Amino acid sequence: MRGAEFRVGLTHDFLTPDGTFVFGDIGLQILDDVPAICREFLPPFTDEIPPTVADQYDALLVLSPRVTESTVADCRRLKLIARFGVGYDNVDTAACTRHGVMLTITPDGVRRPVAASAMAFLLALSHRLLTKDRLTREGRWDEKLHHMGVGLTGRTLGIIGLGNIGREIVTLARPFGLNFLAFDPFVSSEFAQECGVQLADLDDLMRQSDFVCVACALTDETRYLLDDRTLQLMKSTAFLINVSRGPVVDQAALTRLLLEERIAGAALDVFETEPIATSDPLLSLDNVILSPHAVCWTDELFLGNGRAACRSIVKVAAGEIPEHVVNRDVLQEPRLMQKLSGGIDAGQ
Repeated sequence: MRGAEFRVGLTHDFLTPDGTFVFGDIGLQILDDVPAICREFLPPFTDEIPPTVADQYDALLVLSPRVTESTVADCRRLKLIARFGVGYDNVDTAACTRHGVMLTITPDGVRRPVAASAMAFLLALSHRLLTKDRLTREGRWDEKLHHMGVGLTGRTLGIIGLGNIGREIVTLARPFGLNFLAFDPFVSSEFAQECGVQLADLDDLMRQSDFVCVACALTDETRYLLDDRTLQLMKSTAFLINVSRGPVVDQAALTRLLLEERIAGAALDVFETEPIATSDPLLSLDNVILSPHAVCWTDELFLGNGRAACRSIVKVAAGEIPEHVVNRDVLQEPRLMQKLSGGIDAGQ
């Protein structure tokens, strides 16, 4: 061992009240196989991780609690926030950079499960699956002719965000004979062409698509990207799918369009406020499929996320730079380099 014991803290929300793992196997054996790594669960927090706790660890494996300026400001030991998933709106990224703390995410773990869930939504919408389920359960068999589905061949799928998940959606959707448009200002037309996708500006994508799938990260630039004006550009026969983050879409504007049947329907895994209020009008609509920010929750997702996060932790324990660092500027911070200089022998 080149340095002292490498301590890893896991946020308490990985556990159920009886102490079992919420998600089953999340690959923690990767950490357990390195003798110098010691892992334990943090006390339960209702909001943010306090600095007095954070500074006791070299790395934190984080699910829901917030990581704030206060969390990391005085941490002389903490090197890594390993976020379990790809969203990191609960982490103050700039503060992590200022104080020499890397933030990693797990795109390899979420890629296929989230893309598969987007396709599950698309297929359920196109086949009117929710409506047909209700007809059957309620004994309304004779009404089935009034709920014709929509074939996919030759239809257009518009994807907002041609990143890790957006590209995987294209891979899964291609055998259905769909055409693809994408809006992503950070992607070149050459790259999109390699993916078999045509780039479009947002307005054109909204006008031309039969299915619009939101797959971008939530940032200051994407908050309310789909506002009332933009949503009204959609075809009356089109469907909206959101597997990203709720605030990318103006939920009130979308609700109005759905109530007035100005678009055909929607499938939403995410909402502006979570959990969604039991009085929210979306819950009463029969042209909407809803999921509690869990549509992609499978054993594949959680094992993939956990293994990716644990591999990042092992890399940092060895004094190395892991993959998928969000705040790349932190790699120029002398404070981080000093923290990494005492890495353990992690057998890498």
